Amino acid sequence: MRTIDFSPLYRSAVGFDRLAALLDAAASTESASGYPPYNIERTDENAYRVEIAVAGFKPEELNIEVKENLLTVQGRKAANDETRRYLHRGLAERNFERRFQLADYVMVTDAQLTDGLLAISLKRELPEQLKARRIEIKAPAKAELIEAEKAA
Repeated sequence: MRTIDFSPLYRSAVGFDRLAALLDAAASTESASGYPPYNIERTDENAYRVEIAVAGFKPEELNIEVKENLLTVQGRKAANDETRRYLHRGLAERNFERRFQLADYVMVTDAQLTDGLLAISLKRELPEQLKARRIEIKAPAKAELIEAEKAA
């Protein structure tokens, strides 16, 4: 397994410690369990969808939480007390927790469970003061220019 050392980034990038921590966390969790599989889709310029394969889970067994730019999806399967005799058990029914780091101003707008896929819709909404805006440049009227030249 290949590991990446981000310590030079911490030493040379002032103010980017959050980015370095995100890279470090991503590198350490990618090798972790790949269950359940998921897709991240960009549906519009400021809209995204995370789809997670949660076949066999009921809506009440799933929990979605957003706290401090961290989206956490948990699946907790109730203990199956029935005695079953499996000849082959290939369907995963284990508990899981998936975490997604969200950018600033990204909010969860909707979550739907359809055909074993949990689709979580996200939207980035920048506050008005952060949006780009056009500043109009005003030129003095000709009468003001003439008066200013006469005064000089």
